[in-house]
Amino acid sequence: MDIQQRTFHLHMISDATGETLATIARAVGVQYAEVRPIEHLHPLVRSRRELDRVLKEVEAAPGIVLYTLFNRTLAEALEQSCKQLKVPCVAPLKHVLQIFDSYLGMASTPTVGGQHQLDADYFRRIDALNFSMMHDDGHLPESLDDADIILLGISRTSKTPTSIYLANRGFKTANVPLVPGMTLPPELEQKTKAFVVALVASPERIAQVRQNRVIEQAHGHLEDYVDRDAIAAEIAQTRQLCARHGWPIIDVTRRSIEETAAGIIRLYHDREAPALEA
Repeated sequence: MDIQQRTFHLHMISDATGETLATIARAVGVQYAEVRPIEHLHPLVRSRRELDRVLKEVEAAPGIVLYTLFNRTLAEALEQSCKQLKVPCVAPLKHVLQIFDSYLGMASTPTVGGQHQLDADYFRRIDALNFSMMHDDGHLPESLDDADIILLGISRTSKTPTSIYLANRGFKTANVPLVPGMTLPPELEQKTKAFVVALVASPERIAQVRQNRVIEQAHGHLEDYVDRDAIAAEIAQTRQLCARHGWPIIDVTRRSIEETAAGIIRLYHDREAPALEA
């Protein structure tokens, strides 16, 4: 590791897209705030020729090697080469698969890129993403009842990115802005099959984000938009609206998009659980 710059090389070698390794690397990397990985992603490594090319890069920039190669011959060649280069080489899924094999009493069936197969679940996610893009920021309110989840919130409460993330998890998600002086779509005033949840944040956080937005767009006349008292009033109205309808609220002030989505999904399943039991 480069002690001066506090960086190290991280090679991720996969016979598929490498997304699994990238996710694992991010989850581990955040535990080491004082160092930064220089990431080298090597996807679609499925032949000895491709592996040899990658090994030259590892030799030129030695560091930690993570891999997912289901071809045993390639995996063994990689491990042997890393041993000669004296760099650590880890297959993160190996021990997990061993536990599954032991518990289930059967061996796994190696499937390269199996999580990316064009199955029903894949097309469900694509359908959900299309739905969420079409129903962003209050568009197409007449079909809100077709949504799995509807997000409400005042401006700058991360409704759109949360909608997109939920769509990638397979949930048809619409988001509706709460604007002072404007009424809700009639579809929301009636009982809907969709799960409705509101997003809020602290006035300070929203004011900060809105101020940056105003500066970026060169709109200097939107005093009420960034005024903390006005924002606090908007948040209070959101809470009152949700109290009337019995809609849950999630405070996103200190939550990442992933954490917000996880909270929404948990609430969604909590609501669905009684129906499934019945």
